[in-house]
Amino acid sequence: MEMIDHAMVSGEAPEFTPVMVNGTLLEEKRIVEETQYYPAESLEMSRAQAAQALVVRELLLQRADVLELAVEIQSDETEEEALIRLLIAREVELPQATEQVCLHYYEANQNKFCTQPLLAVSHILLPAAPEDHEGRVEQKAQAEKLITTLQQNPELFAELAQQHSVCPSKELGGQLGQIDKGQTVAEFERLIFSLPEGLAQRPLESRYGFHVTRIDKRVEGEQLPFEAVEDRIRAYLIERNYRRAVNQYIQLLVSDADVEGIELQAADSQLVQ
Repeated sequence: MEMIDHAMVSGEAPEFTPVMVNGTLLEEKRIVEETQYYPAESLEMSRAQAAQALVVRELLLQRADVLELAVEIQSDETEEEALIRLLIAREVELPQATEQVCLHYYEANQNKFCTQPLLAVSHILLPAAPEDHEGRVEQKAQAEKLITTLQQNPELFAELAQQHSVCPSKELGGQLGQIDKGQTVAEFERLIFSLPEGLAQRPLESRYGFHVTRIDKRVEGEQLPFEAVEDRIRAYLIERNYRRAVNQYIQLLVSDADVEGIELQAADSQLVQ
């Protein structure tokens, strides 16, 4: 971040309390180098996050030293990373994601395992730039008027689209055709996929302006069978279990350690982020 770079270059960075981990000093130079990986609103915040990550790493390496671990370094890791990998494998019991556990998660979260719904959508786009506050107020009011008209005369949708919409779809009476997720801007997509069939009762807002929207057809997604998603669920649960178990292990190390010069934040360790 520019603020951090300026402070370092100008020499105006404040002096910080030295950080000690079980009597071992973390060199300030090392903390400063680590801050590049933790951008924040201020040098103090960035430095605190970097120092915490280094404290966690130092505690793990100290524990590996106590156990006199020796490892073979893989091609994509440093010696420190190899020691931490072996330490966690040796000392952290990772709960397994059995078929029964995966099935329980599937049954409790079935809405997460469906095919995407399909929509056929028509709209009338009334344009207004994001920064044009007055224009957006006017276009929203105009969209509300069009909705009132369409509630009384739904057959006028195509005609009103040709008259008022700036979207090329106006030549097709406002029809956008079939829409899958990921085909429209996020804010418009989020709204239309929550709508039932028929005319939306209020204008939908996007970065482009306001949309008078009609869901012409909605085909709900189908439930995927457990067998089709079991591997995906198992991978997710293994990753989640790994993070929880490692964080609990780190908290135990922290509780038994003598750490000076920094107030450690609880919970999600920066080691496993």
